Amino acid sequence: MGIPLPPYYLTLFLLFFISFNNVGHRNLVFADDALIEAQCHNAEVPETCIKCVKSDPRSQSANKVGIAAIIITCLSNKATTLINNMTTLASGARDKNLKVALRGCEKGFYYTKTNLISATSRLKGKEYDQTNLLVKQALEEEFVCKMKVKALRFNFPSSVTFDMGVYEELSTAVMRIVDRFV
Repeated sequence: MGIPLPPYYLTLFLLFFISFNNVGHRNLVFADDALIEAQCHNAEVPETCIKCVKSDPRSQSANKVGIAAIIITCLSNKATTLINNMTTLASGARDKNLKVALRGCEKGFYYTKTNLISATSRLKGKEYDQTNLLVKQALEEEFVCKMKVKALRFNFPSSVTFDMGVYEELSTAVMRIVDRFV
């Protein structure tokens, strides 16, 4: 039949095989990390961009366009968070004008999500100028929201301010990345 091998040879073989595969995998991840860092390098806050991209399992096999798509997904997720924040703030607002402004913000972020879905489609269709236009329009909704609420002398809670800052950073990052595709 065959030459029986002692069990420790099988163990050594398995350890060698597993080690070889893990070394190869680490190199693959390192290459993906390098691409992610290269794409996020020109963002105003590269750390935010990198954190977003690495949080998505698709990043392990993403090319440049895939990285931009992941950032748009992060933006869409952040828009959902901001919708929920605005809903909560509006429901607790006593001032009628503030309530109306916060509801307007909520609607603006819903509009933003629609733009970001379209931006992803345009990105996949290699319509990079349209992608950036849609992301820019989505970002403008956030600026309009802040301006209207600030005019009422209301200060957002620090957690909302933080989320809005991340939203701005990711918007800028994806627009800069997509600019380099053209």
